[in-house]
Amino acid sequence: MTNDLSNNSAVSSPTGDPYLLTPGPLTTSPTVKQAMLHDYGSRDTTFIDINAHILERLVAIVDGEGSHVCVPLQGSGTFVVEAMIGNFVPADGKLLILVNGAYGHRIAKMCDYYRRDYLIQESAEDVPVDTDELDQTLANDPGISHVAMIYCETTSGILNPIQQISQIVARHARGLLIDAMSAFGALPLSVKEIEFDAVVASSNKCLEGSPGMGYCIARRSAIEKTKGNSPSLSLDLYDQWQAMMKNKQWRFTPPTHVLLAFDQALKEFEEEGGVEGRGGRYRQNADLMISGMRKMGFKTLLADDFQAPIIITFHMPVNPEFDFSAFYDGLREQGYVIYPGKLTVANSFRIGCIGRINLEQMQGALDAVAKILTKFGIDEIINAK
Repeated sequence: MTNDLSNNSAVSSPTGDPYLLTPGPLTTSPTVKQAMLHDYGSRDTTFIDINAHILERLVAIVDGEGSHVCVPLQGSGTFVVEAMIGNFVPADGKLLILVNGAYGHRIAKMCDYYRRDYLIQESAEDVPVDTDELDQTLANDPGISHVAMIYCETTSGILNPIQQISQIVARHARGLLIDAMSAFGALPLSVKEIEFDAVVASSNKCLEGSPGMGYCIARRSAIEKTKGNSPSLSLDLYDQWQAMMKNKQWRFTPPTHVLLAFDQALKEFEEEGGVEGRGGRYRQNADLMISGMRKMGFKTLLADDFQAPIIITFHMPVNPEFDFSAFYDGLREQGYVIYPGKLTVANSFRIGCIGRINLEQMQGALDAVAKILTKFGIDEIINAK
């Protein structure tokens, strides 16, 4: 039996590209793409004003006006996560890393590079962080100065209990560092509810801009204490913040086109209703994808209570007729790009629900899956026990 789907006409985004059902980069709107069709110098007053306005709006998303500041940084999300670790954890500090996926382990690797002392509290990839264990660990180890967590761990798509973690960390008077890369803009994160020293995210993901810029939103009193901590010149958030306080300019060449796209993306985020509107669309996308895949026999990795509406992990079928490479290619040929799994606990694949996509694209992807299963000759999905 052939798995060739090349004779089928593929759907595509308005700019002719396949829809990206991935954790990022993501499908962006035509207007976000068009915003990049301009050239600005890094010292241009219009660009400087756009940059300042972006930072103000990012602080406003977490209700941090007056108490928090936003510091941008060139590079992918990992760059700004590393900057957060290197700046906020001093050389004589000790970091407790809450791990239930690959991105927590990546923070540990950053600590190895920077020779920062750390402990790992690890949970399985399909369960949230254990808050009772966190409470006990902080009580038993007064040497821990900071705690790092992943809000939504995209290894599995699991949602960690950020409010309970924040309360525990605050009660023990430690600093909380949050990787909100796959959550910021779609899941609630307000300084009125969550106390943190710093949170980092990026221009793409849930704010639907283009990749190339990260940012750190920090409590002013916390970032003021980071002077001299950074082991890297280019990743020195304190120095970047001070430079922008003086002249609103980046220390080094900014990603001007990315910022123009991000400015437009933030306008569209605000027009959609902010976190509530953006997160609501993603939740609808996720609900349709989960229910549709389950109807075809696919099994989700996570319990519904733990599932964030960002990316869904599915167990890989064990049917001998199911071939993931052909499955992936077949979806790609029909206009939908998904993501391989990244788990150690199960053989899996992932389908994202974020970016400039809605229920029409979710249903189109489900129809494409059904068509491929018919090509495979699979009437009933067999899942691993």
